[in-house]
Amino acid sequence: MLGHTVPAHAADEFDTLRLRWRSLVLGTGFTATAEPFKSKLASLGQSAARVRSTMAPAAGSLWPDLVYADPEPDLDAESYAFSAAVTGSFSRLLTMAHAWAQPGTGLTGSAGLLADIRTGIDHLHDEVYNFGKAQYGNWWQWQIGTPRALFDLCAILGDQLSATQVAALVAAVKHFVPNSAVASYTDKSTGANRVDLCRSIAFTGVLGRDSARLALARDALSPVFPYVTSGDGFYRDGSFIQHRWIPYTGTYGNELLGGLAWLFTLLAGSSWAVTTPDRQLFLNAVERSYAPMLFNGLMMDGVSGRGISRGVAASDTARIRDDDHVRGHAVIANIVLLSGAASTAEAARWKGLVKGWAARAKYAPLLSDPRMGVAALARCKAVIDDAAVQAAPEPTGHRLFASMDRAVHRRPGWAASVSMSSARISFYEHGNGENLRGWHTGSGMLCWWGSDFGNGQYSDSFWPTVDPYRLPGTTVSKKPLADAAGGAWGADKPSAVWGGGASDGEFAAVGQDTRGLQSTLTARKSWFFLADAIVCLGAGITCTDGTAVESVYDNRNLGEAGTHALTIDGVTQPVAHPWSTTAASPGWAHLAGFGGYVFLDDRAVVFRREERTGRWRDINTGGSADPVTRRYLTLYRHHGTDPTAGGYAYLVMPGATTAAVSARAAATSWVSVIVNGADRQGVVVPSLGVTAVNFFAGGSAGGVTVSAPAAVLIRERSDGTAVICVADPRRSATTIDVTWAHAVGSVVSKDASVTVTSTGSSLKFQVNASGSAGATHRLVVRL
Repeated sequence: MLGHTVPAHAADEFDTLRLRWRSLVLGTGFTATAEPFKSKLASLGQSAARVRSTMAPAAGSLWPDLVYADPEPDLDAESYAFSAAVTGSFSRLLTMAHAWAQPGTGLTGSAGLLADIRTGIDHLHDEVYNFGKAQYGNWWQWQIGTPRALFDLCAILGDQLSATQVAALVAAVKHFVPNSAVASYTDKSTGANRVDLCRSIAFTGVLGRDSARLALARDALSPVFPYVTSGDGFYRDGSFIQHRWIPYTGTYGNELLGGLAWLFTLLAGSSWAVTTPDRQLFLNAVERSYAPMLFNGLMMDGVSGRGISRGVAASDTARIRDDDHVRGHAVIANIVLLSGAASTAEAARWKGLVKGWAARAKYAPLLSDPRMGVAALARCKAVIDDAAVQAAPEPTGHRLFASMDRAVHRRPGWAASVSMSSARISFYEHGNGENLRGWHTGSGMLCWWGSDFGNGQYSDSFWPTVDPYRLPGTTVSKKPLADAAGGAWGADKPSAVWGGGASDGEFAAVGQDTRGLQSTLTARKSWFFLADAIVCLGAGITCTDGTAVESVYDNRNLGEAGTHALTIDGVTQPVAHPWSTTAASPGWAHLAGFGGYVFLDDRAVVFRREERTGRWRDINTGGSADPVTRRYLTLYRHHGTDPTAGGYAYLVMPGATTAAVSARAAATSWVSVIVNGADRQGVVVPSLGVTAVNFFAGGSAGGVTVSAPAAVLIRERSDGTAVICVADPRRSATTIDVTWAHAVGSVVSKDASVTVTSTGSSLKFQVNASGSAGATHRLVVRL
């Protein structure tokens, strides 16, 4: 029940839509006096009271700390802050409106609070957000951020705003978001931004009772749905790109998901319902694009762009973090909302996923998320409490997102992801003063989590405290880089084109021709994703920067205490911080609470414990200045200054016990590194029937010969068959000729792109890789 109700009239469709929007914003079906709503509503009331107490209408501001007017805006950083203050001010009014409308806030139905909200709306309209003003600073604030807050404000307040007030706000949004904003699918009007612009236009349609604007909002969504082959949008392999070359499923992708979920639900059954058949392509993305990036309720950082740097904002007095779990919860809540627009079968599957994620989200429980609003909380809790919904388990398997240089590997009890870059995908993105030191996040960053361990690894103040030159899995030059090095919005990309791999859906051979940002560094890196381990190879590591080069095997965030025991070849090491040792030729290492590492070559490894202190402001100009300290254990190979042919070979065993790691190290024949050079990297694992090779140039290895660069994964199975997977990560080959020196009796099945030329004592076939965008081509044979 709501604290204040608008007369339940529905004189026409516009009233119906406004009331539906109000219901979506405020939520239904929850008990305000029961948890988790009781505490959430009380906290909402406290937040509203706090911002209300400091509201002070004045020339150039509504709150003293949110100044939006400057006599001469410089259109640079300061002007960006001014424009953000406009949206921030409306957002504070929205918090007050929620407290006025919701029950149990202590301010429910307060006439004084309502009067202050009205005063604030009028003040902002008259001073800065009206049809006579020109936008400055960040366009997003004027065209998306502020209209979104206004839509919710007007829906909540309803008849408490006069027709004159509403008309003035509608006119302002029409001014800042004219029809021309969606006239072409280019520049800022693509992907998630296009959906948000349509949402702004829908505001003017509903509140302005404008059928043409609602039709425009609906129709302008159409370019979002079809698969793309370049630029912003969804790709056939499930990748999602925003800002032309940034993997962005977790942030902009969530904006798109949330925007479409709201619009589909709002307009359902109306004269403006979104009914184009292409919308099914987007509905498919829930399981193809979003679910693979969620693990135990968190959204993997490798697809969140500059969002990883947001952490705690300078203005957030409650010090509430924005992290991978918060981003994951937002995606989950939007999937729940979208389920109302899906088929019965789709909705059932999605709710099962949601219930499973919620059940496993032990580190950061879904229903305890301080950033989740009451309405989203109510919708999620309804799914969790529904006895008819069966929780889906975490899947196993491998997903290769070739179009965004990302890979995700899932095994029982753990998951991992690798983040690469290429001529198609940027090193990293910075912009608006965010992600100032994300330089090496695309240099082969390998992240992993367990079912009951490591779920706070990247959540617990990792990004402001980790050494940005020692991100896990990366090979980097220690050449000092300036904050925000490289072009804004991901403008800088490496020249290399080999990035991706081949997968049979369970295992994978993934590789990267690595380049350094503003550096001469070159390297070849490969990851072979297997049953209980990831084999990691590096070769051809060369640099002439005049600085040291390192390959980071891992960099574990141990939290504030950092007492996890480290065992090297059976000997437990000191826990003191700082502490370091170099093992000349270690066999294996185990870190309690995480897993272990087996070293497959005889080169030295550095083990380093340290405490690191940083601030969110160090990596994001809008972040908190409060210092935070975390302890780390870093394992890395020091290649020396200006190496000419550095390399490494090791495997990671997430979640493994000390005994399991020791046993794997002793089983020297479990994996054979058959080649580890600048032109080829490959392994054979007899017990798994695996031969996997990344060919950075045509050649032979492991009984496989290819005519052009390719990734090859072969699995010999116990039923007498073998699955052969081939891909062209360079995306430049027309055809790839492959020979496998193994007796083959017959072909069981093959993709249409595969032409078999001979069987018998060896197998020869040709792959038509033209236009395949790095996808895997599959062939099954009987041995």
